Amino acid sequence: MSDKQLAFVFPGQGSQAPGMLADLAGAHGSVSTTFREASDSLGFDLWALIQENPDDALNRTTNTQPALLTASVAVWRLWLEQGGQLPALVAGHSLGEYSALVCAGVLTLADAVTLVADRGRYMQEAVPEGVGAMAAILGLSDEQVVQVCKEAAESQTVSAANFNSAAQVVIAGHKEAVDRAMLLAKEAGAKRTILIPVSVPSHCALMHEAAERLALRLEQLPFVDAGIPIIQNVDVQQRTNADDIKKALLQQLHQPVRWRETIEKLKSVQVSRIIECGPGKVLTGLIKRIDRGMEVLPLNDDRSLAAALDGGQS
Repeated sequence: MSDKQLAFVFPGQGSQAPGMLADLAGAHGSVSTTFREASDSLGFDLWALIQENPDDALNRTTNTQPALLTASVAVWRLWLEQGGQLPALVAGHSLGEYSALVCAGVLTLADAVTLVADRGRYMQEAVPEGVGAMAAILGLSDEQVVQVCKEAAESQTVSAANFNSAAQVVIAGHKEAVDRAMLLAKEAGAKRTILIPVSVPSHCALMHEAAERLALRLEQLPFVDAGIPIIQNVDVQQRTNADDIKKALLQQLHQPVRWRETIEKLKSVQVSRIIECGPGKVLTGLIKRIDRGMEVLPLNDDRSLAAALDGGQS
Protein backbone atom coordinates (compact mmCIF):
# COMPACT_ATOMS: atom_id res chain seq x y z
CA MET A 1 0.00 0.00 0.00
CA SER A 2 1.50 3.34 -1.02
CA ASP A 3 1.22 6.71 0.68
CA LYS A 4 -0.48 8.96 -1.88
CA GLN A 5 1.06 12.09 -0.41
CA LEU A 6 4.64 10.73 -0.35
CA ALA A 7 7.29 10.89 -3.10
CA PHE A 8 10.89 9.68 -3.06
CA VAL A 9 13.63 11.52 -4.94
CA PHE A 10 17.15 10.32 -5.63
CA PRO A 11 20.31 12.47 -5.85
CA GLY A 12 22.77 12.74 -8.72
CA GLN A 13 26.49 13.41 -9.05
CA GLY A 14 27.82 15.84 -6.48
CA SER A 15 26.21 14.06 -3.53
CA GLN A 16 28.98 11.49 -3.17
CA ALA A 17 31.47 11.62 -0.31
CA PRO A 18 34.27 9.29 0.83
CA GLY A 19 33.04 7.12 3.68
CA MET A 20 29.37 7.65 2.85
CA LEU A 21 26.88 5.31 4.57
CA ALA A 22 29.57 3.84 6.83
CA ASP A 23 27.42 4.29 9.95
CA LEU A 24 24.36 2.74 8.30
CA ALA A 25 26.39 -0.22 7.06
CA GLY A 26 27.75 -0.76 10.56
CA ALA A 27 24.23 -0.92 11.99
CA HIS A 28 22.34 -2.68 9.19
CA GLY A 29 23.63 -5.73 7.35
CA SER A 30 21.38 -5.15 4.35
CA VAL A 31 23.48 -2.12 3.32
CA SER A 32 26.59 -4.26 3.00
CA THR A 33 24.59 -6.93 1.21
CA THR A 34 23.47 -4.40 -1.39
CA PHE A 35 27.03 -3.23 -1.99
CA ARG A 36 28.25 -6.82 -2.34
CA GLU A 37 25.57 -7.40 -4.98
CA ALA A 38 26.72 -4.32 -6.91
CA SER A 39 30.41 -5.24 -6.53
CA ASP A 40 29.78 -8.70 -7.93
CA SER A 41 28.30 -7.14 -11.08
CA LEU A 42 31.04 -4.54 -11.45
CA GLY A 43 33.93 -6.91 -10.81
CA PHE A 44 35.55 -4.80 -8.08
CA ASP A 45 34.89 -3.91 -4.45
CA LEU A 46 32.72 -0.80 -4.69
CA TRP A 47 32.39 -0.46 -0.90
CA ALA A 48 36.17 -0.43 -0.43
CA LEU A 49 36.53 2.20 -3.14
CA ILE A 50 34.02 4.46 -1.39
CA GLN A 51 35.48 4.02 2.08
CA GLU A 52 39.16 4.25 1.10
CA ASN A 53 38.88 6.52 -1.98
CA PRO A 54 42.35 5.79 -3.39
CA ASP A 55 43.66 8.57 -5.65
CA ASP A 56 40.27 10.33 -5.46
CA ALA A 57 38.75 7.38 -7.34
CA LEU A 58 35.22 8.13 -6.10
CA ASN A 59 35.11 11.37 -8.09
CA ARG A 60 35.82 9.67 -11.42
CA THR A 61 32.46 9.63 -13.13
CA THR A 62 32.66 5.91 -14.02
CA ASN A 63 32.92 5.19 -10.28
CA THR A 64 30.72 8.01 -9.01
CA GLN A 65 27.68 6.86 -10.91
CA PRO A 66 27.51 3.22 -9.69
CA ALA A 67 28.55 4.32 -6.18
CA LEU A 68 25.71 6.81 -5.84
CA LEU A 69 23.17 4.50 -7.42
CA THR A 70 24.09 1.65 -5.09
CA ALA A 71 24.05 3.92 -2.05
CA SER A 72 20.55 5.14 -2.90
CA VAL A 73 19.27 1.62 -3.52
CA ALA A 74 20.80 0.46 -0.22
CA VAL A 75 18.97 3.21 1.66
CA TRP A 76 15.72 2.45 -0.19
CA ARG A 77 15.93 -1.23 0.72
CA LEU A 78 16.62 -0.33 4.33
CA TRP A 79 13.57 1.96 4.36
CA LEU A 80 11.35 -0.91 3.21
CA GLU A 81 13.04 -3.35 5.60
CA GLN A 82 12.22 -1.01 8.50
CA GLY A 83 8.55 -0.84 7.52
CA GLY A 84 8.54 2.39 5.52
CA GLN A 85 5.64 2.93 3.18
CA LEU A 86 5.89 2.87 -0.59
CA PRO A 87 5.69 6.32 -2.19
CA ALA A 88 3.10 7.26 -4.76
CA LEU A 89 5.78 8.59 -7.13
CA VAL A 90 9.54 8.61 -7.61
CA ALA A 91 11.94 10.92 -9.43
CA GLY A 92 15.70 11.38 -9.62
CA HIS A 93 18.03 14.23 -10.49
CA SER A 94 20.11 13.24 -13.55
CA LEU A 95 21.92 10.03 -12.52
CA GLY A 96 19.35 9.74 -9.72
CA GLU A 97 16.75 8.85 -12.33
CA TYR A 98 18.50 5.49 -12.70
CA SER A 99 18.36 4.94 -8.94
CA ALA A 100 14.64 5.70 -9.08
CA LEU A 101 14.19 3.15 -11.86
CA VAL A 102 15.83 0.41 -9.79
CA CYS A 103 13.63 1.22 -6.82
CA ALA A 104 10.54 1.28 -9.06
CA GLY A 105 11.42 -2.19 -10.37
CA VAL A 106 12.24 -1.16 -13.95
CA LEU A 107 15.89 -2.31 -13.79
CA THR A 108 17.71 -4.73 -11.51
CA LEU A 109 20.55 -3.37 -9.41
CA ALA A 110 22.96 -5.76 -11.14
CA ASP A 111 22.05 -4.37 -14.57
CA ALA A 112 21.83 -0.76 -13.46
CA VAL A 113 25.28 -0.48 -11.85
CA THR A 114 27.07 -1.72 -14.94
CA LEU A 115 24.84 0.45 -17.12
CA VAL A 116 25.65 3.67 -15.28
CA ALA A 117 29.36 2.80 -15.12
CA ASP A 118 29.26 2.55 -18.91
CA ARG A 119 27.17 5.72 -19.11
CA GLY A 120 29.86 7.57 -17.18
CA ARG A 121 32.55 6.20 -19.48
CA TYR A 122 30.62 7.19 -22.61
CA MET A 123 30.17 10.70 -21.22
CA GLN A 124 33.85 11.12 -20.39
CA GLU A 125 35.01 9.74 -23.73
CA ALA A 126 32.62 12.02 -25.64
CA VAL A 127 34.32 15.12 -24.24
CA PRO A 128 37.99 14.86 -23.18
CA GLU A 129 38.75 16.20 -19.72
CA GLY A 130 39.39 19.94 -19.81
CA VAL A 131 37.36 20.56 -22.98
CA GLY A 132 33.97 20.92 -21.28
CA ALA A 133 32.72 22.66 -18.14
CA MET A 134 29.63 23.31 -16.04
CA ALA A 135 28.73 26.34 -13.93
CA ALA A 136 25.91 27.41 -11.64
CA ILE A 137 24.25 30.77 -12.34
CA LEU A 138 22.48 32.26 -9.32
CA GLY A 139 20.01 35.10 -9.37
CA LEU A 140 18.83 35.15 -12.99
CA SER A 141 15.58 33.82 -14.43
CA ASP A 142 15.52 30.74 -16.64
CA GLU A 143 14.87 32.96 -19.65
CA GLN A 144 17.80 35.23 -18.86
CA VAL A 145 20.18 32.27 -18.58
CA VAL A 146 18.96 30.83 -21.87
CA GLN A 147 19.58 34.19 -23.56
CA VAL A 148 23.03 34.55 -21.99
CA CYS A 149 23.97 31.12 -23.33
CA LYS A 150 22.81 32.05 -26.83
CA GLU A 151 24.98 35.15 -26.78
CA ALA A 152 27.98 33.33 -25.33
CA ALA A 153 27.96 30.30 -27.64
CA GLU A 154 29.51 31.89 -30.73
CA SER A 155 30.80 28.85 -32.66
CA GLN A 156 30.76 26.59 -29.59
CA THR A 157 28.20 24.91 -27.33
CA VAL A 158 26.82 26.26 -24.07
CA SER A 159 23.27 25.81 -22.81
CA ALA A 160 21.14 25.40 -19.70
CA ALA A 161 21.71 21.93 -18.25
CA ASN A 162 19.76 21.92 -14.96
CA PHE A 163 16.80 24.14 -14.13
CA ASN A 164 17.25 23.52 -10.41
CA SER A 165 15.19 26.25 -8.74
CA ALA A 166 13.76 29.68 -9.48
CA ALA A 167 17.14 31.38 -9.13
CA GLN A 168 19.60 28.58 -9.82
CA VAL A 169 20.36 27.29 -13.30
CA VAL A 170 23.37 25.15 -14.18
CA ILE A 171 24.91 25.60 -17.63
CA ALA A 172 27.15 23.23 -19.60
CA GLY A 173 29.23 23.20 -22.74
CA HIS A 174 32.69 24.01 -24.06
CA LYS A 175 34.82 25.52 -21.32
CA GLU A 176 35.51 28.75 -23.21
CA ALA A 177 31.82 29.22 -23.94
CA VAL A 178 30.90 28.54 -20.31
CA ASP A 179 33.48 31.14 -19.23
CA ARG A 180 31.94 33.70 -21.63
CA ALA A 181 28.45 32.89 -20.34
CA MET A 182 29.58 33.40 -16.74
CA LEU A 183 30.87 36.88 -17.60
CA LEU A 184 27.69 37.78 -19.47
CA ALA A 185 25.58 36.47 -16.60
CA LYS A 186 27.38 38.77 -14.16
CA GLU A 187 26.79 41.69 -16.52
CA ALA A 188 23.10 40.73 -16.62
CA GLY A 189 22.87 40.92 -12.83
CA ALA A 190 23.60 37.40 -11.61
CA LYS A 191 24.29 37.30 -7.87
CA ARG A 192 26.96 34.63 -8.30
CA THR A 193 28.46 32.37 -10.94
CA ILE A 194 30.21 29.25 -9.72
CA LEU A 195 32.34 26.92 -11.82
CA ILE A 196 31.44 23.33 -10.86
CA PRO A 197 34.37 20.92 -10.43
CA VAL A 198 33.28 18.22 -12.89
CA SER A 199 35.04 16.61 -15.83
CA VAL A 200 31.98 16.11 -18.02
CA PRO A 201 29.53 18.76 -19.37
CA SER A 202 26.30 16.82 -18.83
CA HIS A 203 22.89 17.54 -20.34
CA CYS A 204 24.03 19.52 -23.37
CA ALA A 205 24.57 18.88 -27.08
CA LEU A 206 28.12 17.68 -26.45
CA MET A 207 26.58 14.48 -25.08
CA HIS A 208 24.95 13.38 -28.37
CA GLU A 209 27.75 10.90 -29.09
CA ALA A 210 27.41 9.43 -25.61
CA ALA A 211 23.65 9.12 -26.11
CA GLU A 212 24.18 7.17 -29.33
CA ARG A 213 26.40 4.69 -27.50
CA LEU A 214 23.97 4.54 -24.58
CA ALA A 215 21.12 3.67 -26.97
CA LEU A 216 22.95 0.52 -28.06
CA ARG A 217 23.69 -0.37 -24.44
CA LEU A 218 20.09 0.07 -23.34
CA GLU A 219 18.92 -2.37 -26.01
CA GLN A 220 20.94 -5.09 -24.29
CA LEU A 221 19.01 -4.79 -21.03
CA PRO A 222 15.55 -5.98 -20.00
CA PHE A 223 13.37 -3.07 -18.89
CA VAL A 224 10.02 -3.85 -17.23
CA ASP A 225 7.10 -1.56 -16.49
CA ALA A 226 7.49 0.50 -13.33
CA GLY A 227 5.76 -0.67 -10.19
CA ILE A 228 5.82 2.95 -8.98
CA PRO A 229 5.25 5.75 -11.51
CA ILE A 230 8.33 7.87 -12.26
CA ILE A 231 8.46 11.53 -13.28
CA GLN A 232 11.30 11.89 -15.75
CA ASN A 233 13.79 14.75 -16.04
CA VAL A 234 13.53 15.51 -19.72
CA ASP A 235 9.84 16.43 -20.00
CA VAL A 236 8.38 16.13 -16.47
CA GLN A 237 6.01 13.40 -17.62
CA GLN A 238 4.80 10.61 -15.35
CA ARG A 239 5.47 7.16 -16.81
CA THR A 240 5.26 3.45 -16.07
CA ASN A 241 5.71 1.97 -19.58
CA ALA A 242 9.19 0.46 -19.95
CA ASP A 243 9.70 1.44 -23.62
CA ASP A 244 8.62 5.03 -22.99
CA ILE A 245 10.91 5.27 -19.97
CA LYS A 246 13.87 4.03 -22.04
CA LYS A 247 13.28 6.64 -24.77
CA ALA A 248 13.19 9.46 -22.22
CA LEU A 249 16.44 8.22 -20.66
CA LEU A 250 18.26 8.68 -23.96
CA GLN A 251 17.02 12.25 -24.36
CA GLN A 252 17.98 13.00 -20.76
CA LEU A 253 21.70 12.72 -21.50
CA HIS A 254 21.80 15.71 -23.85
CA GLN A 255 18.80 17.76 -22.69
CA PRO A 256 18.31 19.77 -19.48
CA VAL A 257 17.10 18.41 -16.17
CA ARG A 258 13.83 20.20 -15.35
CA TRP A 259 14.00 19.81 -11.58
CA ARG A 260 11.97 22.83 -10.51
CA GLU A 261 9.10 21.71 -12.74
CA THR A 262 9.42 18.18 -11.35
CA ILE A 263 8.77 19.42 -7.81
CA GLU A 264 5.92 21.61 -9.03
CA LYS A 265 4.46 18.55 -10.75
CA LEU A 266 4.65 16.54 -7.53
CA LYS A 267 2.78 19.27 -5.69
CA SER A 268 0.13 19.43 -8.42
CA VAL A 269 -0.73 15.76 -7.87
CA GLN A 270 -1.14 16.29 -4.11
CA VAL A 271 2.27 15.15 -2.91
CA SER A 272 2.98 17.00 0.34
CA ARG A 273 5.98 15.07 1.64
CA ILE A 274 9.22 14.22 -0.14
CA ILE A 275 12.07 12.02 1.06
CA GLU A 276 15.55 12.38 -0.49
CA CYS A 277 16.86 8.82 -0.57
CA GLY A 278 20.64 8.65 -0.65
CA PRO A 279 23.81 10.45 0.41
CA GLY A 280 23.84 14.16 1.14
CA LYS A 281 21.14 16.81 1.27
CA VAL A 282 21.51 18.53 -2.12
CA LEU A 283 17.96 17.87 -3.30
CA THR A 284 16.51 18.69 0.12
CA GLY A 285 18.04 22.17 -0.15
CA LEU A 286 16.82 22.67 -3.71
CA ILE A 287 13.29 21.54 -2.91
CA LYS A 288 13.06 23.91 0.05
CA ARG A 289 14.04 26.77 -2.26
CA ILE A 290 11.46 25.71 -4.82
CA ASP A 291 8.57 25.30 -2.35
CA ARG A 292 9.01 26.30 1.29
CA GLY A 293 5.69 24.69 2.16
CA MET A 294 6.75 21.22 1.02
CA GLU A 295 7.85 18.86 3.79
CA VAL A 296 11.16 17.35 2.73
CA LEU A 297 13.49 15.06 4.63
CA PRO A 298 16.90 13.58 3.77
CA LEU A 299 17.33 9.87 4.40
CA ASN A 300 20.99 8.89 4.77
CA ASP A 301 21.74 7.80 8.37
CA ASP A 302 20.05 6.22 11.39
CA ARG A 303 18.85 9.54 12.78
CA SER A 304 17.21 10.64 9.53
CA LEU A 305 15.80 7.12 9.05
CA ALA A 306 14.09 7.30 12.43
CA ALA A 307 12.75 10.79 11.68
CA ALA A 308 11.40 9.74 8.28
CA LEU A 309 9.80 6.59 9.66
CA ASP A 310 8.18 8.58 12.46
CA GLY A 311 6.76 11.03 9.94
CA GLY A 312 5.51 8.20 7.80
CA GLN A 313 3.53 6.79 10.72
CA SER A 314 2.02 10.06 11.87
